[in-house]
Amino acid sequence: MDPLAAVRSPDDPACDVYLTGTVFLDIIFTGLESAPVRGTESWARGMGSSPGGVANMATALARLNLRTSLAAAFGDDHYGEYCWDALEQGEGIDLTPSRTVPGWHSPVTVSMAYEGERTMVSHGHAAPPEEPLPDCPPPARAAVASLTPGRREPWIAQAASKGTRVFGDVGWDDTGAWDLASLPDLEHCEAFLPNAEEAMRYTRTECPREAAHALTDHVPLAVVTLGAQGAYAVDRRTGETAEVPAIAVEALDPTGAGDVFVAGFVTGTLAGWPLADRLAFAGLTAALSVQEFGGSLSAPGWAEIAAWWREVRSVAGQDPEALRRYAFLEGLLPGGDVRPWPLRRAVPTIGFRRSA
Repeated sequence: MDPLAAVRSPDDPACDVYLTGTVFLDIIFTGLESAPVRGTESWARGMGSSPGGVANMATALARLNLRTSLAAAFGDDHYGEYCWDALEQGEGIDLTPSRTVPGWHSPVTVSMAYEGERTMVSHGHAAPPEEPLPDCPPPARAAVASLTPGRREPWIAQAASKGTRVFGDVGWDDTGAWDLASLPDLEHCEAFLPNAEEAMRYTRTECPREAAHALTDHVPLAVVTLGAQGAYAVDRRTGETAEVPAIAVEALDPTGAGDVFVAGFVTGTLAGWPLADRLAFAGLTAALSVQEFGGSLSAPGWAEIAAWWREVRSVAGQDPEALRRYAFLEGLLPGGDVRPWPLRRAVPTIGFRRSA
């Protein structure tokens, strides 16, 4: 299943999406009754390990069959070897721009999921700078950039100048300034995808939909995620707006759901789908991801999307209007029985049941 088959041409770049960032080794505890309490010991009913950080986005894109290239540093410890193997061999991600750093240990995050939320503790050190610095990122249809307040990343402008469509996301502004001027690389982005709280703080608005419209003064396409309410988007170039409700699911582990949402939206954008279909697809992939352990290895593939579409139509009493919202899947998914490939899943112990 190639979502870009209809738009590919012989002159296209070999890479669909380029990413760069930090790969963490994620250790996830689930099934906690509550947040850990100081001075006590908490037992979790479930545990998993998987590559995390930028690996969440890279894996989500690769499982949607986009040709994904990742530039990252990997430690030369067992954690780094595991993450490299999981991404390159397990997911088919191009790690040509990546490197292994001798003597540098892999960053680690412990994530604790409870009551539909998560708490994380991370440890790591910045990788030593690469000498000499790498050239401009490879030609690509798109790139996903994590924007950091007060910092400009030269590769973003370089990529945009060569025709790469840049999708920007952002994390919490620890400085408390919430100033769009502190995101200088936003000017190179085609789309900006903050959550509702971030969008309202950056635009000084009281409503996430109002915030989305305000953001289009700075970027052509604004997508604001609304949590349990779904997502809202505004395209300044066409004047189009779209809002799609979230799919109600029981969340096992929400780690990486935002990355999966972005990956789904990028896929639909590169394929040229209508804005509402892109939002619906992004929300669907995110909803499927939270029902599995791990940020990266919870991302769904086309077989799982097809299985969901087949199953949801067989349930009596479905709202016809809700089903019509996802009818566009009918023309995308392969017919007949869909056999999922052996997707890696997060396991309690690294190397557990590893095939030879």
